[in-house]
Amino acid sequence: MISQISGLSWWRWVEDVTNGGNRINTGLSVVVLVLATYIFVVIGRRLKSRNIGSLRFPPGPRGLPLVGNLLSLEPDLHVYFAKLSKIYGPIIKLQLGRMCVIVLNSSSVAKEVLRDQDANFAGRDIPTSVLISTYGGKDIIWGQNDQEWRKLRKILTHELLSNTSLDSSYSLRRSEIRQMVKDVHDMIDTPINVGEQVFVTTVSVVLNMLWGGTIQGDERISVGIQFRQLFDEMIELALKPNVSDFFPVFTRFDIQGIEKKSWKIFSEMDRMFDSVIDQHLKLDKENNGQKQTSEKDFLQFLLELKEKHDLKTQVTMVQLKAVLLDVVVAGTDTSATTLEWAMSEVIKNPEVMRKAQEELDEVVGKNSIVEESHMNQLPYLEAVVKETLRLHPPGPLLIPHRSIKSSVVAGYTIPEGSRVFVNAWAIHRDSEAWSNPLTFQPERFLSSDDNLKKYGYTGNNFDYIPFGSGRRICAGTPLAERMMIYVLASLLHSFDWKLPEREKLDLTEKFGIVLKKATPLVAIPTPRLSHLDFY
Repeated sequence: MISQISGLSWWRWVEDVTNGGNRINTGLSVVVLVLATYIFVVIGRRLKSRNIGSLRFPPGPRGLPLVGNLLSLEPDLHVYFAKLSKIYGPIIKLQLGRMCVIVLNSSSVAKEVLRDQDANFAGRDIPTSVLISTYGGKDIIWGQNDQEWRKLRKILTHELLSNTSLDSSYSLRRSEIRQMVKDVHDMIDTPINVGEQVFVTTVSVVLNMLWGGTIQGDERISVGIQFRQLFDEMIELALKPNVSDFFPVFTRFDIQGIEKKSWKIFSEMDRMFDSVIDQHLKLDKENNGQKQTSEKDFLQFLLELKEKHDLKTQVTMVQLKAVLLDVVVAGTDTSATTLEWAMSEVIKNPEVMRKAQEELDEVVGKNSIVEESHMNQLPYLEAVVKETLRLHPPGPLLIPHRSIKSSVVAGYTIPEGSRVFVNAWAIHRDSEAWSNPLTFQPERFLSSDDNLKKYGYTGNNFDYIPFGSGRRICAGTPLAERMMIYVLASLLHSFDWKLPEREKLDLTEKFGIVLKKATPLVAIPTPRLSHLDFY
């Protein structure tokens, strides 16, 4: 996570420390910082006295005592890291307080870390606020690469996100996407917030797969929105520069109150999970446990695993909630954000919209509706999605890796415990790998018969890693792939889209865990199908 290395200026950081929650006054802040300076200057001298002269560390900008490179950080870290790579090369090192940060800006060094030395870089360095909100790092996204983590990931990929499971849940996706089309049609010729609309659809699909009929209709959407609000608050906290993360010696003091606020958010999220689980158990009891296997939702499956005594498959209640949290958060926000970017690029490039709609008319026709079975017959639309993920990868720096032990990458020593960022945003815009890299050009994926497969989501081609690579690759990719192309196809097949009068399309990015649009996309839909029955 990008968390504690936010691009706020040093003085903004000092101000945050000084005024954080009114927990300390200015005088005490100065004492703390002076004490910290003394402690870490002494530590630094001792480290220098060790026999490390033969080690060759990656190049990078020179830092200052105590704070290292904190003063030079810029708000858009993915762009800042890309600029540094033009000066220092594809692998750079920064020192942020006591934290050693390594940034990889090219596909070749990314390959060394994510494939050649995958096991050594499969660790996670979890920020304080995230550690709290993920049940102590017991989830799949932030969990350490150990036996319990592998068990949970296997359960998720084999049960909820296997092809068989996704095929069986198609009716859920179809129902929610048809509802989306109806909702949009009810707002014909009026400006609508596209991102909000697709978020409601994705959250309804995901929650339906997770706990089925436990929560119905508007209540399910309300729960999804509450989760998103809590997640946004959690991310806001994680993005604040945290003294405890830069200087672990101060963790116990929670100087800025970030830990206290994180516990508050976590408690609310945990309460919501408890409520859903209690309702699910109550319904199951009323039905006398008569659910058929084919009708089981993912929560039912997890609850059954919890009661098993086989350590190879048994999960604890904490693990159960942590996995649910991952799916709710990662399964909704990233897909909705990518779809908003895709619609923005399509509206900005009318020729792309024309080609996509011509393909849809040829495959589906205007006298029918889009079905998921059409998806493998829509190569141009698939290319639109892939080009969107290239220019706007949902995680610009992926989720950071952690080196378990010291190793050598591209001839440089990466110290044990380093936080390693893979700049997917920069890799996807590398002019050596991509022609006209800043241009939205879906045709680049269709230039040869093999290109759609060559640039897949498996992480094997390191010029294109929107979902990461190696053992920490995003587990939710199969669902995201199906949802994104199906929703986009339905929106473009059912409607024409234009901006409100005198409005200009703003493609400014808002840096964060997920790379969102700074300004939400507002567009006007008009119907293009032949009969009202299709809406």
